[in-house]
Amino acid sequence: MAPLRLGSIAPDFEAETTAGAIKFHEHLGDSWGVLFSHPADFTPVCTTELGEVARLAPEFEKRGVKVLGLSTNDLGDHAKWVDDINEVNHVNVRFPIIADKDRRVATLYDMLDSVEHDPTNVVTGIPFTVRSVFIVDPAKKIRLILTYPASCGRNFDEILRAIDSLQLSDRQPIATPANWRPGEDVIVHVGVSTEKAKDIFPEVNEALPYLRFAKLPQGDQN
Repeated sequence: MAPLRLGSIAPDFEAETTAGAIKFHEHLGDSWGVLFSHPADFTPVCTTELGEVARLAPEFEKRGVKVLGLSTNDLGDHAKWVDDINEVNHVNVRFPIIADKDRRVATLYDMLDSVEHDPTNVVTGIPFTVRSVFIVDPAKKIRLILTYPASCGRNFDEILRAIDSLQLSDRQPIATPANWRPGEDVIVHVGVSTEKAKDIFPEVNEALPYLRFAKLPQGDQN
């Protein structure tokens, strides 16, 4: 199987989850998706991450994004773990968590760790997953891939920021600069002339011939 890259079609799969059986592409429908993996249930960093995603659920929903977690335990463990997550983080986890005990989905998405990288994340020769993130658009194309080691919790504000950037660049001929936040100036796409940019954006400032900053139209400020 060819390695997954940006622009690849996200592999479809069927899986049992805490919200019932799903087919991944059918589950996403016309929505964006975030698929993110965890090494195992009842692990400290993952417990904080899933709580944070539950807290941010309205933000993902506002952006038309369906979130799908994955961990390498069965549904019985997942149910007990969700109780812990809800209690500790004062949330109510509603998004599905895949029960990937046989690591079938993790293997499909190349999420598995290796003993060469982190021997503490491999037990009796069986690797656990690293902290992978795949952002998938409504065409089922992979638009962003992030991989964190098991020891490092993810920054979900950054994942939301990346979604904002991706969705905005689909609507407008732009790129976003370092540390960009919604509402701030953007960069005019290199394929758009300065003259054309002035027809599209309310204000264009040329810092360099190849670096033009622009203010977004009012409807795209957020």
